[in-house]
Amino acid sequence: MTIRQLSDTVINQIAAGEVIERPASVVKELVENALDAGASRIEVATAGGGLSLIRIIDNGSGITPDELPLAVSRHCTSKLSEDIHDIRSLGFRGEALPSIGSVARLSMRSRTQGADSAAEIGVEGGRVSSVRPVAANPGTTVEVRDLFFATPARLKFMKTERAETAAITEVVKRMALAFPEVRFSLSGTDRNSLELPSVSADGDGLLRRIAQVMGKEFSENALAIEAEREGVALSGYASIPSFTRGNAMQQYFYVNGRPVRDKQLAGAIRGAYMDVLPRDRHAVVALFLSLDPALVDVNVHPAKADVRFRDPGLVRGLIVGAIRHALETSGMRASTSGAEAMLSAFRRPETEAGSAPAAAWPRGNYVPADRPARDWSLERSPTRPLDGFGTAHRTEGGFSAPRQETFDVGPGLSADARAGIEEAPPELTRNPLGAARAQVHENYIVAQTEDSLVIVDQHAAHERLVYEALKEALHSRPLPSQMLLMPEIVDLPEEDAERVASHAEFLARFGLGLERFGPGAIAVRETPSMLGKVDVPQLVRDLADEIAEHDTADTLKERIDHIAATMACHGSVRSGRRLRPEEMNALLRQMEATPGSGTCNHGRPTYIELKLSDIEKLFGRR
Repeated sequence: MTIRQLSDTVINQIAAGEVIERPASVVKELVENALDAGASRIEVATAGGGLSLIRIIDNGSGITPDELPLAVSRHCTSKLSEDIHDIRSLGFRGEALPSIGSVARLSMRSRTQGADSAAEIGVEGGRVSSVRPVAANPGTTVEVRDLFFATPARLKFMKTERAETAAITEVVKRMALAFPEVRFSLSGTDRNSLELPSVSADGDGLLRRIAQVMGKEFSENALAIEAEREGVALSGYASIPSFTRGNAMQQYFYVNGRPVRDKQLAGAIRGAYMDVLPRDRHAVVALFLSLDPALVDVNVHPAKADVRFRDPGLVRGLIVGAIRHALETSGMRASTSGAEAMLSAFRRPETEAGSAPAAAWPRGNYVPADRPARDWSLERSPTRPLDGFGTAHRTEGGFSAPRQETFDVGPGLSADARAGIEEAPPELTRNPLGAARAQVHENYIVAQTEDSLVIVDQHAAHERLVYEALKEALHSRPLPSQMLLMPEIVDLPEEDAERVASHAEFLARFGLGLERFGPGAIAVRETPSMLGKVDVPQLVRDLADEIAEHDTADTLKERIDHIAATMACHGSVRSGRRLRPEEMNALLRQMEATPGSGTCNHGRPTYIELKLSDIEKLFGRR
């Protein structure tokens, strides 16, 4: 075959295939350019999911008329020095604008700060027009129309207009989290308008921007993360264990202000929450890493979505350690979403007319104020007190106090008040979980604080307490091991064998004794007694894979912790056991003193707290 030089148009279209995957990719590149230009206000408008129109307006430094042709030429950039490892900007490749212009109709008008006039240039399917003077405000406006008209085959791979619009929104939100001091706005015929006002760049401002982007619910259930190790700084927020999502879409990572999606960082989050979340649930985080640009390679992916750290083990350890420390020192915190779900269960379903039909109102519930009362009387009221308990007696002055009698609330139901009826001691109600007042259905402890009602799942709570005690006992000293009658030889690739052998001292603490056995082999002489019969080759290969990916050997620790969790589940207070008042209060005090006691070993919440103000709203007192 004859070797030939490709045309500039084809070269740009190849680059566009790497950089411009969908409309959201265009928005990402153009917003990055606006941020690098120092913009404090960025407006994004779209139509047709970004395929018909993308318009980005910023008030940045702008581009001079003589530099506009360079801006739409490949490998021309103002953001990269001679040292390609010293990257301190978001965009640096110099491929975005020419790549977009090769597959769409692009126009760009710009005016530098202090200039008397603006200039405009256009690129259509790779053909560059001449620069012409125009009127424009200071800053830059980029319009992209008919995306992929020059490569129509790409249109077959686009999703629906709604999906592409949602992807653009997600890109802007991710950028907005990293730059809280910048005002962002989204508008267009294919979306509802979204305004993200600028806030201060300090911790309080970042939390307000997080509430704007990720919802107020996350900011109410987040822990502040702050740590530094060997020149790598970590900051941001991570959710408490009882506040989770069904996927990892609500995990935002930033490296030197650049939003990234990185498997190493996602793996560190899973490791940090390993003991407190079930496998099908995911934490919500917004984490920011700051480090010397020479210690991270951001040039490993055409779209700059992935990064490579010089010391991935350091970064992983920093994230895992910082989040675990925050979880351990956060004290007792219950997710507000649990209380919201419980409160919503008490609210009545409403019809389109705004009130529930009579048939939907269960016996014993009050009728809303907006429903007319007809021929009402105490004797016929479905909300009258139950006969035999709490029945009010009419007197001349009104009603007398109800009689206090034992009652049955219905078939199959029971309520056991087991903490006494005297007033709760103030020294107990001042505690985070308050004073135990009752045990209901022989599994749930009802406690009272100064301003809330707490409901505790006694089995889940005690399961966490036993688990933490077992872990402390297991990991505070080397674990006992069992000697194999014959050492088991595991063949591995030479590099894997070297990695496993380098962690031999750490593994010995957990009862796994191994050593090198010639080239490409490991000899295992001892295994942890707790694991019983072990598939030694599979265990060693799993360890080798984890060390290769994360430079850690936590697989063995996870297996031991899983056994401890199983032992804790079977050794904890069972559902159906009646507790004395002093036992209930002792359990509450232990929960307050135990890190991570807000969830059980399986990630379920151990308690729900209802604020008195919310309860009063249910009863119309507020």
